[in-house]
Amino acid sequence: MSAARRTVAVIGGSGITGIFEPGSTKSHRVATPWGAPSGPVEEGMVGGVRTLFLARHGPGHTIPPHRVNYRANVDALRTLGAEAIVTVSSVGSLREELPPGTFVLPSQFVDFTKQRPTTFFDGGRVFHVSLADPFCPDLLRAAVAAGEELGTPFVEGKTYVCVEGPRFSTRAESKFFRSFADVIGMTLVPEVTLARERALCYACLAMVTDFDVWAERPVETKEIVETMHRNASRMQRVLAALLSRVAVPPTCRCANALDDAGV
Repeated sequence: MSAARRTVAVIGGSGITGIFEPGSTKSHRVATPWGAPSGPVEEGMVGGVRTLFLARHGPGHTIPPHRVNYRANVDALRTLGAEAIVTVSSVGSLREELPPGTFVLPSQFVDFTKQRPTTFFDGGRVFHVSLADPFCPDLLRAAVAAGEELGTPFVEGKTYVCVEGPRFSTRAESKFFRSFADVIGMTLVPEVTLARERALCYACLAMVTDFDVWAERPVETKEIVETMHRNASRMQRVLAALLSRVAVPPTCRCANALDDAGV
């Protein structure tokens, strides 16, 4: 039987701060072969679990989504002992039934990014990693249970389309994305692919902050920020409940992602 997970990392978007329980915390500055991560990695306890926290867009939200050093972020967390990564992301809704304030657990994604490095395997031995099921089933089940426990349910089984950003979609693009996706965001890829290449469990907790422009009203940054702040405390409570459920022996195969992927 596998040992219980001991360290979980949280990559937070805007509005997710101060997640640690009172007590000893420390900060790590990590160098990686891919450069510096978005900022210092903070360490503390959440739900009795050793937790690493990294602000995706850096201190003060200064790094746009297309400039985030995703490889350095994931590698730094792995170097510090992370066995799983839980991310929090704001997304736009492509469905009437997913209004602002809805919490969504994507189960699939479509990649419409254009210029980001998407792999650790740029040379040397070649690995073709399976992403048929991109998200860890253990983490998804734990998130569902945490949401139900707190009366903040997640909508499951949705598809996230990831675009380059930092601009929002045109009306034509938004209507096109509606033909195959449910939510739209700018940060899932390549985080999710890099986590799989590092054989880490990964799940995305998506918070709907707006209807995308298909709804015939231009997206406004002010609206997104206001919705995010209104729901940040709910998301932080869900995170605490989720992390306490993750420190158990895994039943997934995420740690075996590279076993049969090498050429």
